[in-house]
Amino acid sequence: MTDVTPPDAALIDQSSAWQALLKHQKTLSHTTLAALFAQNPKRGQQFKASAVGLYFDYSKNLLTDETLSLLNDLANSAQLTTAIEELFNGANVNNTEQRPALHTAMRSSQADSGQLSSGTPQRLSSMNNFADRLRQGNERGASGKAFSDVINLGIGGSDLGPRMVVAAFPERQAKGLNIHFAANIDSDALRGILSRCQPETTLFLISSKSFSTLETLSNAGLARQWLNDAGFNDTQTACHFAAMTSQVEKAATWGVKPDRIFPMSEGVGGRFSLWSSIGLPIAIALGSAAFSQLLDGANAMDKHFRNTAFKQNLPVLHGLLSIWSVNFNRHHSRAVLPYIHRLAELPNYLQQLTMESLGKGVTRTGQPCTYATGAVIWGNEGTNGQHSYHQLLLQGSDTVPVDFIATSKAHCEPLQHQYLLANCLAQSRALMLGKSYEQALTETRASGLSEEAAAKLARHKAIPGNRVSNTLLLEEFTPSTLGALLAFYEHSVYVQSVIWQINAFDQWAVELGKTMSTTVFDALSKAGDHNKLDSSSQALINHILTRPPTRG
Repeated sequence: MTDVTPPDAALIDQSSAWQALLKHQKTLSHTTLAALFAQNPKRGQQFKASAVGLYFDYSKNLLTDETLSLLNDLANSAQLTTAIEELFNGANVNNTEQRPALHTAMRSSQADSGQLSSGTPQRLSSMNNFADRLRQGNERGASGKAFSDVINLGIGGSDLGPRMVVAAFPERQAKGLNIHFAANIDSDALRGILSRCQPETTLFLISSKSFSTLETLSNAGLARQWLNDAGFNDTQTACHFAAMTSQVEKAATWGVKPDRIFPMSEGVGGRFSLWSSIGLPIAIALGSAAFSQLLDGANAMDKHFRNTAFKQNLPVLHGLLSIWSVNFNRHHSRAVLPYIHRLAELPNYLQQLTMESLGKGVTRTGQPCTYATGAVIWGNEGTNGQHSYHQLLLQGSDTVPVDFIATSKAHCEPLQHQYLLANCLAQSRALMLGKSYEQALTETRASGLSEEAAAKLARHKAIPGNRVSNTLLLEEFTPSTLGALLAFYEHSVYVQSVIWQINAFDQWAVELGKTMSTTVFDALSKAGDHNKLDSSSQALINHILTRPPTRG
């Protein structure tokens, strides 16, 4: 594989394109979204793009044609076209670990892709066959009974993606087969699931690329103990486990039967791994055909991303607008609000995808970034959020850009879908237009208040507006369009990483807390010297160790 680590170079904020955008932003700061729409009645038709079942409206961003042209120049300064080809050609885009990022290869329709090892198609085929046999009741436990419950034991990328996709299509799940997810090391999470299951008919999936993840192996140990307590011996227990990992020997040594170990490539990062054998819970829950459709939708977005000019390229547009938002308009938070109950888990999934990828403070060559990188991603399903945090979105002191996500074709009851769309579109309009003090004053006067009282109340009812948002419409809600949506966000993240000159595919900071937890664990176990820790940790540990006995 090619090493794409560049030599130390000037940081992107020193480029002429970046400086031009800084100057341009100052001119736009004197206008408003409302004014831009008034000046151009066709703005909504102009600032939009569509591809592979997604319609992307970005007209409610504070931008003009000149903004897009300057952002295009910035992309060219960062050699984005070259970087996109490096991703798809299997170059070592993860330069700190000397690895390619092979998630796009996992859904590639080209059997001769240079990114794929010769055995990858067969591995996915083996996984899909296992999933379908399980759905049909042909994979059985030690007692010969078909499985009725499947529990995925994984965390992070081994949990969030599969959990989200499975929840999106409840109607596709096989009758009599329940899929559960346990991630937290807190034993109550798994115990709560086990209380609803029977040992004879429960299958556990150990989902861990490294097969060393503390939370996952701890839960796997609890699961094995649960089976042992039910009277299962080691041979029988092995019939109730499968594993998805890049460490096949570790899984076999742990006790998973070889024919139930589904390998994955080292080049597939955890937060990009639902397309690999980590997607086994998806194939089990929804069927191999649905899993293939998910991959096909993502692959269609891959082709669009790779082959489409920047000004009509959905992921490129979203990525560049995110740069525009963070670096030039100083927005350091973004809300993702799906007006689709089926996508209630999407914000959690995107938190990891975006923040683990873009939470970096040095460039690919180790130079400190002199500009902001990444944004805090948060949100939940609409319309729930309208009754909690939308107050801050509309009247808070800071602007929080929003990605609204909805479906064009009803994914639920038609009347309720129309209510969802009405609220989704109305919220984006409310953010953009707000309510002027004069409008609020007219309202308060009409309520019969005195002039003084009306003026005071109007100040509270005024809403600033000029708050930016995107709207993404899925033409219909299918595994294919969901796959395209997830790939859209993956590639937007990659675009941002290229502009910021950072590595989107490592996560070294994640390891620090894991390492420190070992020292603290030893101190809590009285096997280590906690006096070597900081005074706060010492005081907390002393308090815990000297607590009175728990009452029965």
